[in-house]
Amino acid sequence: MSASSAGTTTRPTAHNWCRFQSWTPSAVVRPAGVEELASVVEQAAARGGRVKPIGAGHSFSPVAATDDVQLDLGALTGLTGIDREAGRVRVRAGTRLSALGPLLGAHGLALANMGDIDRQTVGGAISTSTHGTGLGHTGYSGMVAGLEILTADGRLRRVDAAHEPELFEAARVSLGALGVVTEVELAVCESFLLRAEERAEPIDETVSRFQERSRTADHHEFYWFPGTGLGLTKLNTRLPLGSGLDPLPPLRTKVMDGLLANGAYELMCRLGAAVPRTVPVLNGIACRGLDQRTYTDISYNVFAANRSVRFTEMEYAMPLEHFEQAFAGLREICAGMFRDGRGVSFPVEVRTAAADDVWLSTAHGRDSVYIAVHRYHREDPTDYFREVEDLFVSLGGRPHWGKMNTRDAAWTAQAYPRHADWCAVRDAVDPQRVFTNAYVDRLFGP
Repeated sequence: MSASSAGTTTRPTAHNWCRFQSWTPSAVVRPAGVEELASVVEQAAARGGRVKPIGAGHSFSPVAATDDVQLDLGALTGLTGIDREAGRVRVRAGTRLSALGPLLGAHGLALANMGDIDRQTVGGAISTSTHGTGLGHTGYSGMVAGLEILTADGRLRRVDAAHEPELFEAARVSLGALGVVTEVELAVCESFLLRAEERAEPIDETVSRFQERSRTADHHEFYWFPGTGLGLTKLNTRLPLGSGLDPLPPLRTKVMDGLLANGAYELMCRLGAAVPRTVPVLNGIACRGLDQRTYTDISYNVFAANRSVRFTEMEYAMPLEHFEQAFAGLREICAGMFRDGRGVSFPVEVRTAAADDVWLSTAHGRDSVYIAVHRYHREDPTDYFREVEDLFVSLGGRPHWGKMNTRDAAWTAQAYPRHADWCAVRDAVDPQRVFTNAYVDRLFGP
């Protein structure tokens, strides 16, 4: 592909954040604006080629992989409109979630919920059904009130519930397979504080109280280090902006989060990968060594945490009522791995989200519990993830589209009630499959 003012480069290998997925695009294009973006898409479509947008590259699945043109939307950032009366903002799709919090805060606004990682772009987060925690709130795609999408014919379409509603519903979670989302209209709320209470307690207590806490707390989640008897709980309570800040001291944050929670943990993970029999002891040290604390800060400073230790991840959403069965099965799997000398060093994370009506959302039609399993990036996750996936699928689980899974088109068709509607929209707006890749084809067919 010839170079243009959009800025075209070639490179031998691209990879995601954890470096577990890699691919070789024929060209990487960073459009400076929508007109240049449309030109790139039209050229690719005319020659029968393919285009795949990428956000921050934080997905653990190959959702953004391509051997043709990679679209880097990093130049399409910032707020483009604020409607206070409607409680909505418009933001360019390449904007990082880490930047969006302060951008909204400058106007006294906030996202009602955020995930615990904010490296992703807005477009990437909605396209993969990314979420935070709290049964009073949906994931990011449930906050979408409208969006702007460039389709394979080069048309830039503004869609919402009243304008091309079928495309709007399908594009709220699309894996980048319907076109390039360039701008998103999001529901927002007034800025607020969060009081975070982070504590360790016996894991059996954590499990027995999980559903009760999830229904009464604003935001609740917990972590469990396999092989230990402790759960690390985090309860976030929403407070008015004027309630008073009590943030973590900068030095304490730097030492506990930067040095101990990330730096020392990296060394422990390396040791566990090299000598698996040490993992139970290391997990116990890690669990007891994490800071137990209470603090109050601006919401976006509390929701997200810095994660510098690289890992691979698989996460499934299940009906909330299946939580205890799912977690008990997971504990059995981990116990078996320890018996076989295959220790699991990284913690399990458990969260919730409210039911929504987004066609390909993992929480479509049901309040959901999300259980995420991880492996240090130097370890092979295959056996662990396969056993856990089989368990979660048997309990009605649906995978996070941006995380590792082995699902196929036949399974997807029966797992999502609006699957046929989504596929019909795909056929209508991208019959040549300009925006597909091997991952999308595996999940939805060519």
